[in-house]
Amino acid sequence: MTRGRNRGGNSRNSSKAPSQAILDLPVAKNEDVEVEIIGLTHEGEGVGRVEGYTLFIGGALPGERVRAKVLKVKKQYGYAKLIEVVVASPDRIAPPCEIYKQCGGCQLQHWSYEAQLDWKHQHVVDNLERIGKLKVGAAEGETSEGLNEEAGIVVHPTLGMNDPWRYRNKAQVPMGLAEEGGLIGGFYARNSHRIIDMDACLIQHDQNDDIVRRVKAIGRELGVTAYNEETGEGLLRHVVVRVGFRTGELMVVLVTNGAKLPLAEAWIEAIRAQVPGVESICQNINTKRTNVIFGDVTKTLWGRDVIYDYIGDVKFAISARSFYQVNPVQTEVLYGKTLEYAGLTGSETVIDAYCGIGTISLFLAQHAKRVYGVEIVPEAIEDARANAALNGISNAEFEVGAAEDVMPRWLEQGVSPDVVVVDPPRKGCDERLLETLLTMQPERIVYVSCNPATLARDLRLLEDGGYCVKEVQPVDMFPHTVHVESVALLVWDDTDR
Repeated sequence: MTRGRNRGGNSRNSSKAPSQAILDLPVAKNEDVEVEIIGLTHEGEGVGRVEGYTLFIGGALPGERVRAKVLKVKKQYGYAKLIEVVVASPDRIAPPCEIYKQCGGCQLQHWSYEAQLDWKHQHVVDNLERIGKLKVGAAEGETSEGLNEEAGIVVHPTLGMNDPWRYRNKAQVPMGLAEEGGLIGGFYARNSHRIIDMDACLIQHDQNDDIVRRVKAIGRELGVTAYNEETGEGLLRHVVVRVGFRTGELMVVLVTNGAKLPLAEAWIEAIRAQVPGVESICQNINTKRTNVIFGDVTKTLWGRDVIYDYIGDVKFAISARSFYQVNPVQTEVLYGKTLEYAGLTGSETVIDAYCGIGTISLFLAQHAKRVYGVEIVPEAIEDARANAALNGISNAEFEVGAAEDVMPRWLEQGVSPDVVVVDPPRKGCDERLLETLLTMQPERIVYVSCNPATLARDLRLLEDGGYCVKEVQPVDMFPHTVHVESVALLVWDDTDR
């Protein structure tokens, strides 16, 4: 690695700020450096090293040599701005989105899709090995059948999309005011809450783009004011649009800073006239000084309270605030792998912890004797029960509460699961839930994860408690972003290991 000198031609050491000199760092703030990029962080930044000192450089890709300006230094690492790609990765491509460099919604559009999938696979492997201290030993694409434990965990190649664009079924667009005062809406600039106005997002369903454009235009015509985070004033906070991929049904949600929606009838008339196929127009009220999108109260202004869509053969009612996977194509892939790992024959009792609105529960109930779902959000359980009734599924029941509290009670009542499926939030499973799993000792655990780091941590605890992690399947639910979902299969091991 080579370092540039400052513009005045002074040596690197003489240009150091006092704090850098005291720490004796190999780089200084505002210094130009030339760096080989050796990896990528979980946030999509290139990782380079100067004499062992780590620099994070946004926009740089593994295998590249870049010139960068050091922006910030700490004792063990610093941040730099990409100035020039000296030697480009063969996988670097021109991002097709016009506002990609400004918007913070995607992080990997400048990398070929094949390279993204490879990195996501390696990202899962690295977390299992570094955080979980788990052995990953099988060749890519190899199954765990016939392998002994010493062979290690099979981590399959990432399952990607044939067409990794226009996959999102929900848009949540913050509203703001342009300098000249007109209503704008788009996405936040990278690392800020400054809104980049946009009319097209290449990972959104094209109908979402069209509807957001039309709703913004209606708002301008009606003279609607946008919410201002700094002052707490203004009316319209977000426009949320949902589209049913299979049904084509559409929902528009206006998130407002106040219970009253001025010109409500004009809003309804204009949206109905300009958005063919709309089945639901709602208002969500959020008066809190927060960056959380939804408030606690939702009113249906016109049409139904829900729209409908399908995952596989299961029909779901989706309300304004329902949690529903945003990539329906890959959701079928993810749930198909979950069903495969569950190994159901029709005679099993299954528990679905963190069941949400019952998406996985109802998917599994078609192949199990009985499914029990638990979720801490009461509204989600109401939706789960309604979705079970909607599909005529009678072998699934749902209960409100924390899984770590409800599952021991079920065990006392004689519910002994053959399979437990967990699909926790990014923070992973609650420690008490893991302890409950080790007490219940189901034959199989299927762990669906949106965070490789917490997945690795939890798998380590379950392995230490007597389970054997057989295989892990990464699934690309969010192409062109750094996020990766995984499904892991664990089998109870009653042998001495």
